[in-house]
Amino acid sequence: MAVPGKRLKDDEAPADGYRLEEQVGFLLRKAHQAATEAFQATVGDIDVTPRQFSVMVTLLQGGEVSLSRLGELTAMDPATLLGVTRRLARRGLVAVRSDPTDRRRRLAQLTRSGHDLGRELIEIGPRISERILDPFTPDERRTVLRLLERLGNRKGPEPSSRNRSKPGA
Repeated sequence: MAVPGKRLKDDEAPADGYRLEEQVGFLLRKAHQAATEAFQATVGDIDVTPRQFSVMVTLLQGGEVSLSRLGELTAMDPATLLGVTRRLARRGLVAVRSDPTDRRRRLAQLTRSGHDLGRELIEIGPRISERILDPFTPDERRTVLRLLERLGNRKGPEPSSRNRSKPGA
């Protein structure tokens, strides 16, 4: 049991064996930080975030698409995607309009400036991946990518037994 104000020594294990630095969420966050740093170092002075990069490359490769479909393709929730597309639109890189056949549906496409920048980003893309995966051998790279894809394609977790409602309750 933890004692308030008492700090464990570096080589001392907590009574329950839990170590934050060994937890998957913590390790994924550290990997994300490293990937973001590699992204920024590679894109240099180009003022674009990883999410903006994803939207621009997706629109360059797929042309005009609904915001709903764009969210699916870029793995972004609607609120995040809306913020990303608004910022890109303010910069004149993306144009968003209502679908003439369904006014509720919004369509996004790159502008001429966005198209030009998108082509530049596609050329940079392989260098970003190379920089992120640099610590790994070719076999390790394939394994890391395969495992990340598998993890990212999981459906949401099953509710734990603690969160399930009791029958008849």
